[in-house]
Amino acid sequence: MSDEENKPARKPLGLKRAVDAGEVKQTFSHGRTNKVAVEVKRRRKLVKPGEEPAAPPPPPPPPPPPPPVAVKAPVKKPATSKETPQERVARLQREAEEERLRLTEQARKRDDEQARKAAEEEKKRAGENRAQEKKAEEDAQKRVVQEVQDAAEALAEPAEAPADPGTPTPAARKFTPVERPEPKRPEKKKKEEKPSRGDGKDKRRSGKLTVTKALNEDEGRRARSLAALKRAREKERRLHGGPAVPREKQSRDVVVPEAITVQELANRMAEKGADLVKALFNMGMMVTVNQTIDQDTAELLVEEFGHNITRVSESDVDIDTSTDQDPEETLKPRPPVVTIMGHVDHGKTSLLDALRGTDVTKGEAGGITQHIGAYQINTKGGDKLTFLDTPGHEAFSEMRARGANVTDIVVLVVAADDGVMPQTIEAIKHTRAAGVPMIVAINKCDKPEAKPDNIRNRLLEHEVVVEKMSGDVQDVEVSAKAGTGLDELIEKILLQSELLELKANPERAAEATVIEARLDKGRGPVATVLVTRGTLKRGDTFVVGTESGRVRALVDDKGKQVKEAGPSTPVEVLGLGGVPDAGERLTVVENEQRAREVAEFRQAKATEKRTALAPTNFDTMFSNLKSDVIEFPVVVKADVKGSVEAINSALHNLSNDDIKVRVLHAGVGAITESDVTLAAASGAPIIGFNVRPNPKARQQLEKDKVRMMYHDVIYHLTEEIAKEMAGELGPERIETVVGRAEVKQVFPAGKRDKAAGLLVLEGIIRKGLHARLTRDDVIVSATTIASLRRFKDDVDEVRTGLECGVVLSDTNDIKAGDNLEVFEVEERERTL
Repeated sequence: MSDEENKPARKPLGLKRAVDAGEVKQTFSHGRTNKVAVEVKRRRKLVKPGEEPAAPPPPPPPPPPPPPVAVKAPVKKPATSKETPQERVARLQREAEEERLRLTEQARKRDDEQARKAAEEEKKRAGENRAQEKKAEEDAQKRVVQEVQDAAEALAEPAEAPADPGTPTPAARKFTPVERPEPKRPEKKKKEEKPSRGDGKDKRRSGKLTVTKALNEDEGRRARSLAALKRAREKERRLHGGPAVPREKQSRDVVVPEAITVQELANRMAEKGADLVKALFNMGMMVTVNQTIDQDTAELLVEEFGHNITRVSESDVDIDTSTDQDPEETLKPRPPVVTIMGHVDHGKTSLLDALRGTDVTKGEAGGITQHIGAYQINTKGGDKLTFLDTPGHEAFSEMRARGANVTDIVVLVVAADDGVMPQTIEAIKHTRAAGVPMIVAINKCDKPEAKPDNIRNRLLEHEVVVEKMSGDVQDVEVSAKAGTGLDELIEKILLQSELLELKANPERAAEATVIEARLDKGRGPVATVLVTRGTLKRGDTFVVGTESGRVRALVDDKGKQVKEAGPSTPVEVLGLGGVPDAGERLTVVENEQRAREVAEFRQAKATEKRTALAPTNFDTMFSNLKSDVIEFPVVVKADVKGSVEAINSALHNLSNDDIKVRVLHAGVGAITESDVTLAAASGAPIIGFNVRPNPKARQQLEKDKVRMMYHDVIYHLTEEIAKEMAGELGPERIETVVGRAEVKQVFPAGKRDKAAGLLVLEGIIRKGLHARLTRDDVIVSATTIASLRRFKDDVDEVRTGLECGVVLSDTNDIKAGDNLEVFEVEERERTL
């Protein structure tokens, strides 16, 4: 019997389940556990009565050994007596080599045959193993399900009573013991790895089989979405170099204004800017992405890229409310807007203080108003009046014009002891230009030198005829200091407002006019607005000039926050994106997108306007550089936008043909580091009007040695700047011609100099004076008289009609027939 026959039959390969270990651990609520012994039954086969169960099949017989290969003995040639020893050695060597080659070939064939048979055996054995594993897996699954069901039934049965000692013990159930390894308990900290989706690995190798896995094998597995599957397939296709699926071209509706940049058009079309530039290049247009193209060119591009164009004009983008009229039935009475105008120091603010019962003048720098103030008062009869207080200084002409344009009634304040002054005349002109009625308030009537009738007569010169002079302009004599005539003034204002029948619609989207704007350190940009129609509410989205924003808070003239402001109500608005210009229109829009669109459009128009005003060619730039006009650069920072306007206007008025002011930057708010850097780079002083530098800017000022000029009264500022500009020009030189002479003859004087014989035609020729040598009315040289002789004697001066000889310093270009003009130079202090 061979060794292979003594070997036992091979057992089928397979993994043992955790339940096959003989015990099942059960876990209940409140931490209770229980172990249940599991009986493993052998699979029973059904046979007919009287038959014996079939014996297990015998193991397959081992393969027979390969038959021995018959080795042929080499045929030895008989040795002949004729071959020599050398031939015999060569023959034996040849025979030995042939025998070795034959044995090698036989061994190779034998190895190949054994390898082929071994491969067939292995293939056959693998197939049998796979079949046995599959069958064992099915049996294990059935057995697990059966054991779980048995365990569940055993738990459901009530506990048996203790056995009676007289009762015979039932025989133990027979079962076939199976040797099983001790199961390894999983570590508590180690998490069970989840099987990856879609892999074809054997499920028996995925971990310990639990009851939940056995009963709900596929439950709880999250299915992949269809989009995830598509992405995975697309990624796999790209990795393997498969053909990419072409995306469909999306057609968009592109809104194109009258002028648009190439980059902005590319953004609206969702295309690359370089593609648009390439298309324009093919059309023969050499442009960059930042250049502006017209609407027709943009239409060609949009159609070439397969999109739809929607043309819009400026009127479609911008907001125009001039044609928007409210129906008559929606209008309701509103308070009148009264603007107080007049010359500086005529008592405008004092009169308003008397009406309000406050004292604003004490807080004004220099006792003059330099901002537009908006206030609302309640009369004794319960009526509301809105007052605007405008500055009277000549530099604030734009503020007065702005106040006249937003007002309903103008109160012209004239001091009875001073009379009609330049700003009084200017206020009359603004009032007429705005087309609003006027009430003349003759102030300071309590003074003994007051002459109200003289004021009325002086107003006739400017076509202002008051009622006392049989005219149509109301007048009233008041005294802000004594408080007389105030009630009469309010009555005349209410009477005038009744005649005007002032009405507005409070139920529509609000519109307002910016009276003043500034940059507050704690609250950001703040604008004082006067609501013209509608009701401005907290949370409204608006656009004002080139800025947009959302109303964060509304503050009235008394400093209290309000939720809304109706027509003719002055309020401060917080929530702007930047500081708007005074006089801009504030309009409430439907959403933030619309506000941003209008603001961006207005910014583009403003930039285009600034670009148009800039020098367009090098000739203009170089001509500006060659100009003899001296520039005086300054950086202006003020507290409010109106002050910036007034300072710019006043500084430009100081300019003349010799020197002009160049405002490098004018802004609102505190002086910052960037302002100091700009001033240091250009050598300009910084003008701070009611503002101070922040701490970092102060350090930068000391470091860069930049000069600061602080002011809170505008005429002090203009006086100092005028002195600075006069100092830049230096003292004023005044020339006075004292004599003229003609050159008759030229002769040498010394080694290098030339002397000129002169005939004095006019005035006197004096030694040491400045002289100007001209030839055919063209200046040859400007020099001085170094030596003056009469015959052989040195003299100090020679009068008209006499001849003399002179030597001119620094010039020898003298010819007979030239003219010599002698003059004196006087220096005086320059004033602008």
